[in-house]
Amino acid sequence: MNKKGRRGTSTDTPLMQQYREIKAQHSDAILFFRMGDFYEMFYEDAKRASRDLGLTLTSRNNGGAAEVPLAGVPVKAAGEYLRRLVELGHKVAICEQIEDPKLAKGVVRRKVVETLTPGAVLAQDWLDGARNNYLVAVQPTNPAGIAALDLSTGEFILETADIADLDATVTRYNPREVVIPEGQRPVIQEGPMVTEREAWEYDASLATEDITRHFRLHDLEGLDIEPGDRPALQAAGALLKYVAELQPGGLPHMARPTVRRSGTTIPLDRMTKRNLELEKPLRTDAPGGTLLEVIDRTVTPMGARLVRQWLLAPLRTVSQIDRRLEAVAVLADDMRGRERVRDALDGVRDLERLSGRTAARRATPRDLGALRDSLVLLPDVRSALDGLASRETSAELTRCSHDLDLHSQLTERLCRYLVDRPPMAVGQGDSIRRGADRDVDEVRDLRDGGKQFIASLQARERERTGIASLKVGYNKVFGYYLEVSKARQHDVPEDYERRQTLTSAERYVTPELKEYEAKVLGAEEQVVQREQELLDRLCDSVRESLGKLQQTAKLLAELDVFAGLAETAVREHFVKPTVTDAYGLELRACRHPVVERMLPPGKFVPNDIILDETGRVVLLTGPNMAGKSTVLRQIGLCVVMAQMGCYVPAESATVGVVDRVFTRVGASDSLSRGQSTFMVEMSETSAILHAATVRSLILLDEIGRGTSTFDGVAIAWAVTEHLHDRIGCKTVFATHYHELTQLTETLQHSRNWNVAVKESGHDIVFLHRLEPGGSDRSYGVHVGRLAGLPNDVVGRAQEILSLLESGHHVAGRSPPTPPDSSQLGLFATDEHRVLRELRDLNPETMTPMEALNRLAEFKRLTEEQ
Repeated sequence: MNKKGRRGTSTDTPLMQQYREIKAQHSDAILFFRMGDFYEMFYEDAKRASRDLGLTLTSRNNGGAAEVPLAGVPVKAAGEYLRRLVELGHKVAICEQIEDPKLAKGVVRRKVVETLTPGAVLAQDWLDGARNNYLVAVQPTNPAGIAALDLSTGEFILETADIADLDATVTRYNPREVVIPEGQRPVIQEGPMVTEREAWEYDASLATEDITRHFRLHDLEGLDIEPGDRPALQAAGALLKYVAELQPGGLPHMARPTVRRSGTTIPLDRMTKRNLELEKPLRTDAPGGTLLEVIDRTVTPMGARLVRQWLLAPLRTVSQIDRRLEAVAVLADDMRGRERVRDALDGVRDLERLSGRTAARRATPRDLGALRDSLVLLPDVRSALDGLASRETSAELTRCSHDLDLHSQLTERLCRYLVDRPPMAVGQGDSIRRGADRDVDEVRDLRDGGKQFIASLQARERERTGIASLKVGYNKVFGYYLEVSKARQHDVPEDYERRQTLTSAERYVTPELKEYEAKVLGAEEQVVQREQELLDRLCDSVRESLGKLQQTAKLLAELDVFAGLAETAVREHFVKPTVTDAYGLELRACRHPVVERMLPPGKFVPNDIILDETGRVVLLTGPNMAGKSTVLRQIGLCVVMAQMGCYVPAESATVGVVDRVFTRVGASDSLSRGQSTFMVEMSETSAILHAATVRSLILLDEIGRGTSTFDGVAIAWAVTEHLHDRIGCKTVFATHYHELTQLTETLQHSRNWNVAVKESGHDIVFLHRLEPGGSDRSYGVHVGRLAGLPNDVVGRAQEILSLLESGHHVAGRSPPTPPDSSQLGLFATDEHRVLRELRDLNPETMTPMEALNRLAEFKRLTEEQ
């Protein structure tokens, strides 16, 4: 809005004065200003909307010669325009008329009834059923406080975290919007919309007042909020104030807060989630390829959201992990029982979001029908759960069976009132079942009787007038009418009154038709009004049971996840891991769950992985394409799966609980922050070294590649020593720097392993099998040949490699002399290469390890001849 628009002028119309007063209170939002059947936008809002939505920009006269930029959308089509604006990251304030224009004296009263933002969405068709839509507020102190609210479900979470883990903790929620104190640096590097709020809104005492008032409590004792949760409480206070502005009508469906504290789950940072491809593939253009897609066999939206939450927040407590694994084991071992549970859950709709929207009176008749149809299935779920063969061996399944509320009274009430297939909106069809309410039946009979009379009127009037083409019609402007073609106007009776003239016909009414029209339209209005009253009462009944409904939804989600993980375990041939508090990690014949699924059955080569006190640092060498990165990722995935309570792809698995998983595989530029590939690599490595503890699992791939060879080797060497000597955590370090294999001579708890290959002439075969010992070659030139490099390039690369490996200066040096063709029968080509390299060796500059490696290489080459 321009300055003139903000200040207003003495010639402003009363309507524009009202607009400016409301806009001043929502200056950071696009204002959808209700004008009859349209939402209109003015000034800068109109320009922005016309640009982003492709609307026509017009103008409106504002008294005198003033012209105001204007753009508008029909109210009935507003939903799609609103969705597009919110997806673009805009706030949109919806200003409605709050009085009947027919009864208004002067300008119709208006007020903002809702402000939409990416984090404040309730509309079902805007949301992904498999993802939560969190709005997160952050108090960036140390420890930090996080408050997360999903308006669509009412889920409210308070969490504390170490400031170093703040980004990882917030990222776990995948928030659409983050609220931070004014002037603070954004706590998330990319993705969500950031909203700043004044610092006073983070006051803990004000937050206590807001929370106790909202939940009608005397104090916070019943909410499990302790003094150490103060930062989370502060964030919650700011969040509640912000949400109160967005939703002036309140949030009756917001659940009591769940309190989480640091140390209960593994904080997975953005880098690790990306590298392990937990929920998003590294290549966005590639279909599939995530762990979530492999393990998610849930059948309800609540279950789909929960399995994602579990995956991104693996547990750290053995007892909690074992409870989940026991539940999965019972369902995995009982095929028929598992199928009955999944079949019973399959028809349950999104009970969590349906009950939330209903309690907030945002539900359509069809939503209420879906809620009823879901509740009707609860006895089947209970029966299937109780029929499990070994349910008593699982504390979690026993709890689910005991705590499952069937909501019998609410279900009976919904069944008694709602028709079998309710319409999308009130007035688009009958919502209330006949016989449920006498008043509805009476006005409905009056309406239907009038409609039947009008339907029979056409035949009677044709017979009375002799006009065979006469027809009865209806439109919203003129109501019911009798239409006669102009060719038969002379046959129209005297009691017909002209209502509308068309090009080829005239439309008429009769006193009798007008009388029944008034009855029909009046009855329709009464039906709609009465049905809305009854639907509102049903919504109130749902609100009274909301807390129990939300608990039921959570319980069904857990049961769905247990059954889904069991189904995955059976279908993918996963095994139940043994999770302990010990240090070691032992994975026998483990596989990569995603890569294995993409290959033909039986083609993936499994490997044993053992990390313990005697060999806690593994230096993994081998050529490109041999599968080192796959090995790294499958180790990380198996640990994450075990600690979330999932079976793992292996023949057997023993997992000592880790407190963090760090995975650095590959790197890329961050041009927006002015960082090169190498700078990103070093920043990520630095973050790992500062955050890791003795109970962490670190999986590194090619540290130091982005600089010179000597610099890279030096950095990789020092990093490995630091991990071994200072931190003492479990580490697998994949590298091409063969010099690092020497570290096992000085680092007591390190081991060399390599990914085996088989040479056949000039070709190599990747065996994808781990073997003890280090690899002394990278086979980069061989891989180049496999990739299709021209033969002359491959040949020249081999010559240069020979010179470099022999310690020679390459520039200006002639290629080695080719062997004499007359000697080919006596001497093999590789043997000439050995002799040539022996002549060029300088023993005085070689280390003992380099000499041994060269000798082993010469021996291998001569044996192949």
